[in-house]
Amino acid sequence: MKNKKAHHILIRSIIVLVILIGGPLTAQNNWSTTIPGKDLKELVYKVVEGDTLKMQLYSPDNWSTAKAYPTIVFYFGGGWNGGSLDQFRAQAGYFASRGMVTVLADYRVKSRHGTTPYESVKDAKSAVRYLKENAANLQVDTTSMVTAGGSAGGHLAAAVALLPGVNEITDNLEIDTKVSAVILYNAVVDNGPGEGGFQHERMGENYLDISPIHHIEKGAPPTLLFLGAHDHLIPVSVAEEYKSKMDAVGSRCDVFIYEGQGHGFFNPKVKTAEYYKKTTYEADKFLNSLGHIKGKPTIE
Repeated sequence: MKNKKAHHILIRSIIVLVILIGGPLTAQNNWSTTIPGKDLKELVYKVVEGDTLKMQLYSPDNWSTAKAYPTIVFYFGGGWNGGSLDQFRAQAGYFASRGMVTVLADYRVKSRHGTTPYESVKDAKSAVRYLKENAANLQVDTTSMVTAGGSAGGHLAAAVALLPGVNEITDNLEIDTKVSAVILYNAVVDNGPGEGGFQHERMGENYLDISPIHHIEKGAPPTLLFLGAHDHLIPVSVAEEYKSKMDAVGSRCDVFIYEGQGHGFFNPKVKTAEYYKKTTYEADKFLNSLGHIKGKPTIE
């Protein structure tokens, strides 16, 4: 126990050192621009087994140092094998314009780090804990935090909100990863052995530890779920079962099934970006209904 505690302190000290070298955590420093008109800050949130993991934060429009802001964290998809922060950059820019701190979180994947989905979940949780621990400096409202993601990234968004286990040993586990809402884009939510279970064999004997649908309990946060009716990876029946389980515990779950659409239909570069606009519009209405943003959607 003492060795684990010492290891925890050592790793956290390294993270602090890396942050200090890169610059202070105050949100007004070291900004650059990758979306026209939007301020971006890149921060190291975790150093683990030689890997340095970063997140990118967009400041909300009309940003002020005098308040904390609702925050949404996006996790990219890629089967826990790869992927890019750019997947949700358009959504991040939009919700920053709607008054939220928006975060694009990197995490370990097989192609770059030789890891499993379990490490991806640990990183996703670490990112939320980092934001909560540094909320005052980053002006994050910890009572209005949303996780969102697509495919495997959607799995992470749900895992952060629902899974009690699969935590990094160096994390401060006194900081929970509870969030106020979840937005899922054709998300992997079932890793069980049934027809709708995704890559069950890859999860191994401990699949129940990592499968979000098996951890829906009373108090599960309001959830918005998007899925294409012709998704070749996620059956519509999985979305229906997810909603049924949420309904059973008294939690809100809004489901939108889009006819004729397959996996990744919501990405802004798909054809005319029609479904990027539709899903962003519905996500805006969902967050508005929860009081995270105000006013009518500004997207077409």
